[in-house]
Amino acid sequence: MVAVRRLAPIDDVELLELVAGGAARDLGPALSRIGGLAALSAGEPRDAGPLLGLSGAPARRLGWAIELSRRLAACQAEPGWRVRAPTDVGERLRPAMGALEQEELRVLLLNTKNVVTGMVTVYLGNLAGSSVRVGEVFRDAVRRQAAAIVVVHNHPSGDPTPSADDLRITAELAEAGRLLDIELLDHVVVARSGWVSLRALGATSGGGT
Repeated sequence: MVAVRRLAPIDDVELLELVAGGAARDLGPALSRIGGLAALSAGEPRDAGPLLGLSGAPARRLGWAIELSRRLAACQAEPGWRVRAPTDVGERLRPAMGALEQEELRVLLLNTKNVVTGMVTVYLGNLAGSSVRVGEVFRDAVRRQAAAIVVVHNHPSGDPTPSADDLRITAELAEAGRLLDIELLDHVVVARSGWVSLRALGATSGGGT
């Protein structure tokens, strides 16, 4: 049997100091001042080091680490994974979408086994409930004969709590899905601080729970 070595628990500040290298010490106050890891990851990777008072090689290493984390998150969101529960969507997409500075609405296309076959960005910019058109959300699902979709959008404010518009458009999308025979499996709101499944709140059922 091959022994598996697990990494010891490590806090955010210790991890930053390890990534930045031996020249970086006591980054805790600087990290707290800018708003923690969420604020650090929301900006440009090249700016992360200077925000913490780092320069030279430590700053470059930190920037590379943030860029790598973003690319890993993007890989996790590529087609081929299965949606079994809301956490499969929320945890995969929050690292990339939670750090966005403007709103995006994306649609995951699923086959009959709930495997993601594609992801399309339908809206980009400041979203209002009135601007979300049902036909545009389902357009690619109809063209590519998807069995179901998951709608995902972000709240740049950092708070994933659904708005009244979020709940209303979810009910409208669920009803349209029933007419098109394309199930709205979920609508997930992501933000820096977490994510919320509107299916879990009963918003996709039409009449609530």
